[in-house]
Amino acid sequence: MSDPAKLDPRFTLARPDLAAASLEGQVPAAAYRPTTAYRCIAPAAAVRSAPDAAVEQCDQLLFGEIFDVLEDDGGWAWGQARRDGYVGFVAMAQLAPGAPLPTHRIGALRAYAFAAPDIKSTPVGLYSLNALVRVEGEEGRFSRVLDSGWIVTSQLSPVGRFEADPAAVAERFLGAPYQWGGRESLGLDCSGLVQQALFACGLACPRDSDQQALIGRPIAHGELGRADLVFWRGHVGMMLDGARIIHANARDMAVSIEPLADALARIGPASAFRRVGLRA
Repeated sequence: MSDPAKLDPRFTLARPDLAAASLEGQVPAAAYRPTTAYRCIAPAAAVRSAPDAAVEQCDQLLFGEIFDVLEDDGGWAWGQARRDGYVGFVAMAQLAPGAPLPTHRIGALRAYAFAAPDIKSTPVGLYSLNALVRVEGEEGRFSRVLDSGWIVTSQLSPVGRFEADPAAVAERFLGAPYQWGGRESLGLDCSGLVQQALFACGLACPRDSDQQALIGRPIAHGELGRADLVFWRGHVGMMLDGARIIHANARDMAVSIEPLADALARIGPASAFRRVGLRA
């Protein structure tokens, strides 16, 4: 059985009285049960540290992402986000049972769905880059998606089609408000920005900056280039070139661009540099 002290509770669906059946023999618990797959039906849903709308948001589900529920008390579901592995509580009203395979992701920074295949009809949702959708019909320039309405097809990207430049994706978020635990285009944090930029390029990326510091390989300061990541304790930025970073930060309360030298002078020495993305 694994040493519980070595398991990160952020990503381990277990507590003393209950754990996911997949963890039996790995972590101690009084009972083990299988999870049930649910999908997010809200444009974005908070993953919280406790079943209380007033407590910390530690992550978000985007529309269409799967949440594997271990316990449902009628108001809150305790489970694990399948896409990035985060464990927490999600309001049941923002979930629906089942995990249909997506056909597309939102390829625009954000896209409205409409009640009818007409841009003059009522908007029924505003969805963020990388949200997952299942197209169930087409009419003219619109696609009808499960659990929502009609989205302009040009704002969708088929599953498996990705972008090539994580830094270019990050730049599309410029000016987006800072939101602790956020991953949506309407507000996100530093690691959420990095994660969404890499996801859009088909690159796996964990949720928090301490995990992201382990991806890629270490490089020297003089080697820094576009799409490399720079880390501080609890913070991450992405290089736009050898001198500038883009990051969601609490100083500006937004995604902003600044010289790396200024960030180093203000925050302190960076703890690591990592190469990620598509550069050789």
